[in-house]
Amino acid sequence: MVSLDEPEKNKAFADSLETTQILLSDPSGDVADAYGVAGLGGFFAKRWTFYIDREGVIRAIDKDIRVESAGQDIAKRLGELGFPTVREEGAR
Repeated sequence: MVSLDEPEKNKAFADSLETTQILLSDPSGDVADAYGVAGLGGFFAKRWTFYIDREGVIRAIDKDIRVESAGQDIAKRLGELGFPTVREEGAR
């Protein structure tokens, strides 16, 4: 995940969710601009999901994110795109 918030705010957010998911900070908005997700005036980023493989190729972009089911939707899409599971990665 990438957020336009400062690192300290992102850390507090991640801590509040008790998550180990990586949350990157992009307070300058450079990454949001590069991926075309900067919202109105650069004050927020659109909630898009980019599926990027190990070679750095964008395999898919989901622009219609449903917050209530995002985790399940992402897992399903990763499977459809043929990304390996953690179990498969460990077998290599």
